[in-house]
Amino acid sequence: MGDQLGIPAMGIIAPIGSNKDATAQALWAGGRAGLSLRADIAVGRKVYVGAVADEFPSIPAGLEGFASRNNRMMLAALAQIADAVRAAVARYGCARVAVILGTSTGGLAEGEHAYGQRKTTGVWPNSYAYTLQEVGGLAECAAQAFGITGPAYTVATACSSSAKVFASARRLIRAGFCDAAVVGGCDTLCGTTVNGFGALESLSAGICNPFSANRDGLNIGEAAAAFLLVPEDAPVQLLGIGESSDAYHISAPDPQGIGAAAAMTRALEDAGIEPSDIGYINLHGTATRLNDAMEARAVDSVFGLETPCSSTKAMTGHTLGAAGACEAAFLWLALHPQYGDGRVPPHLWDGVRDDDIPSLALAPKGLRLPPTERAAMLSNSFAFGGSNCSLILARGFPA
Repeated sequence: MGDQLGIPAMGIIAPIGSNKDATAQALWAGGRAGLSLRADIAVGRKVYVGAVADEFPSIPAGLEGFASRNNRMMLAALAQIADAVRAAVARYGCARVAVILGTSTGGLAEGEHAYGQRKTTGVWPNSYAYTLQEVGGLAECAAQAFGITGPAYTVATACSSSAKVFASARRLIRAGFCDAAVVGGCDTLCGTTVNGFGALESLSAGICNPFSANRDGLNIGEAAAAFLLVPEDAPVQLLGIGESSDAYHISAPDPQGIGAAAAMTRALEDAGIEPSDIGYINLHGTATRLNDAMEARAVDSVFGLETPCSSTKAMTGHTLGAAGACEAAFLWLALHPQYGDGRVPPHLWDGVRDDDIPSLALAPKGLRLPPTERAAMLSNSFAFGGSNCSLILARGFPA
């Protein structure tokens, strides 16, 4: 099949659903049930967050050193594709499968709890190990759980982390280091990130309102998504990847979206398609003043104002290091014949246009794309420091 990779399996844990069926149903319906008001996570205020209510299985025997909620959520998403992963290991060999995952929080929540106990009692909990906070543990835990001995590492580039894993895995496969790869990512809620964004004055006072003139910031969320990449055909394909690094500012994006536009353009060139071939764009859409303004300008410069698009963060919150994988999973659902029937995720907002930015074609509830055998969709992930990644997933394109 040449260099094209198939994505035969996907697992998803998100605030709107903890499996493919539930997530797809909530995604097409469009609603705010995934966002809940919490008083226990931000200092001195209540904030809306996208929390996953499910309890996850304990860490398997032999992996007790990885006992963080972040790792348990990742393993729960991986469990949904376990049969496909084991089949790949049996086919290619445990040394010929890679594990590349993205995160930004790791086990920070466990670190916060442990520090709180030490501050109160003067003693660290017996169960706590500092290694739980090492971001590299996410991929190492997953690899050991499946007996995979091929390349295994974690990408931590803030909010583009689990989008960039697709690029890393594809490079490994093309270079001959492996024949298949498990990719994805996970981030879980913790006070460090919520209060950090609060210190940046980036948190919404209520529920986030992407691309509205009234937008006032983001909601933080949590999620995990997992995929298997193989060098053969599948109902959903990885068609194109575009990366850029504009390094405009440590936390603010380039106002004109030059790096964002470069990532989208490179993804199109990599896929060998035209902007008109993209049927839907999943926007990074954090609902901060600066991000939405630059992304609207960047999308307009590459696609114009006719391509349907939406920010699903209005349903899940911004899942940070998991956002790239979580939103790629939404594309996978939209493209897969078992889950997608032409509908695209709607854009939830108050409907008040910002006259200072281009008016994107924000998708209303119930929007269906024309039925075609061939379809392509793009997802954007833009991180602090200008680490940008755009992914194109598709179906029906020739090898």
